[in-house]
Parts: sequence; C-alpha cells; structure tokens
Amino acid sequence: TMKLKSIFTHFFVIICFATLSISAQTTASEEVNSLITKKRKFNKENGYGFRIQLFYGSETNAKTQLRSFKIKFPSIKTYIDYSNPPYWKSLVGDYKTRLQADKILNDIKIKFPSAIVVPR
Repeated sequence: TMKLKSIFTHFFVIICFATLSISAQTTASEEVNSLITKKRKFNKENGYGFRIQLFYGSETNAKTQLRSFKIKFPSIKTYIDYSNPPYWKSLVGDYKTRLQADKILNDIKIKFPSAIVVPR
C-alpha cells in the first residue's frame, strides 16, 4: 500500500503541473491576442509604415525640394508636413516596411543625399 500511495502521489503531482502549464499557456495566448488587438487599433488610428524625408526646415526650401523631387521621381507620392516651432518637412512615399523604404532610399540618395527614412 505504501508503494500505491507513492504512485498515486506522483500521479497527482504530474496532473497538477500539467494543469498549471495549460493554464499558463492560455493566459499567455490571451495576453498576446490582447497586444495584437491594441497594435491593430493603434495602426488604424495613427497609420503605420515609413516615408523618406528629403528636407527639414523652412517652408520655402521644403516646397522647393518637393518640386525638384516630383520632376525626378514623378511616380512617388509627395507630402509636406508642418510642426511647431515653424519647421516644414518634405516627405515622400508610403512604405509598409523599413526594408521597402531603404530600397527606394538608395535611388533617392543619388539626387537627394540628405534623405533619410522616418516612421510615418
């Protein structure tokens, strides 16, 4: 009977650990799903991805940079952005990943050497 009690105790301990392990996996999975949901909501509200910044400074120079860019790269969408204190940014492109933006940046840097990739 002592041997039977020992086997029963071991079996009980194994069952308890298995139950705790499954419970922990479920909790972790729920936390991951919650984070994914929050990230999707953030992306929907704030946008996501990358653009290439050509210039940061005065409004006149920012607009001049964009005009020049449109002549050299007519198929890439352009943007101008304002932030306080009065600084203007010339931005181009809409890239989902940093890798996509970096690939285009190589071509753009030939004509605009100070261009950099920035988050959207």
